[in-house]
Amino acid sequence: MRIRKKNTLTFISAISIVLLFLFSYAAKAQEIKAVAKLDTSEMRIGQQVKLLLSIQYRVDNGKQIKIQWPEITDTIRKELEVVAQSKIDTVIPDKNNPFQFIQTKTLYITSFDSGYWAIPPFKFLISDDTNVFFTEPLLLSVGTIAVDTSLAIKDIKPPYDESYSFLDWIKDNMYVVYGTVIALLVVILIIYILRYFKKVKPPMVVVEAPNIPAHIVAFEKLDKLKKENLWQEGKLKHYHITLTEIIREYIENRFKIQALEQTTDEILYGFRNVAIDEESKMKLKKLLILADLVKFAKEQPLPNENEMSLSNAYDFVNGTKKEDEIPTANKNIVFTNK
Repeated sequence: MRIRKKNTLTFISAISIVLLFLFSYAAKAQEIKAVAKLDTSEMRIGQQVKLLLSIQYRVDNGKQIKIQWPEITDTIRKELEVVAQSKIDTVIPDKNNPFQFIQTKTLYITSFDSGYWAIPPFKFLISDDTNVFFTEPLLLSVGTIAVDTSLAIKDIKPPYDESYSFLDWIKDNMYVVYGTVIALLVVILIIYILRYFKKVKPPMVVVEAPNIPAHIVAFEKLDKLKKENLWQEGKLKHYHITLTEIIREYIENRFKIQALEQTTDEILYGFRNVAIDEESKMKLKKLLILADLVKFAKEQPLPNENEMSLSNAYDFVNGTKKEDEIPTANKNIVFTNK
């Protein structure tokens, strides 16, 4: 009787342990939940749908849980392509329960094959890779476009009219633009050159009077002085001043001696190295000294002395003139741009 009672207690204990294990597993299974959800179960070929993956878990007493997400490539199966996928986002759905978390990720999938395509479950590994959780399998229907065979084949959408601006035309015709700019620059340069040379007047020819030899000028002035009869009219001072100015000007033009600005002594000293005969020097000296006496000492020369001064002037010029100094027409022609 005691043995039967003992066996009964052992059986009850075993049943209690199994039930406790099942309840703890069920509680744990309820704490972690993996979900896969489509935003629509039907799509047209070539369109895109969203596939939302999420896993919900709870962390108690600060215990860390490591979740390994399924590795997703560019295809879920050969008929279903993954166009893009977002990053994993972690949220707390209940602020009053900070130990409850949900991680989500969105896949954008498409298909170019019509039919019913099963999306297999996604596998999540928890912590030590011993706990595995799967999402529910999904079914996606991919339909084609209904074709009315009674109508002619045409595009689904008409072609877009792309705008074509002037800037686009310039980009497509850069060589034409460059050529036009260069041609305009050449035309502007030619117009500028033509206008510039049009403003420039041709050189004007200014014909200056030929250089008359110094002795000819002196003879002409002496002849004029002789005809004026100045000393005969009592104008002795004016006569001798004019006579000496004619000779001084001749000396400057003939010998390059600044005679108009020098005294008699300075003029005579300047002839010390000039190759002229002594008779010409003597006649020049008499002419200048007599003129100084008339101008400064108020000397009253005799008529023959006045005539002698004019004669000495003729003889001095005639004895010192250059024989080869012959005037030529158009000797000094100057071109100017006036």
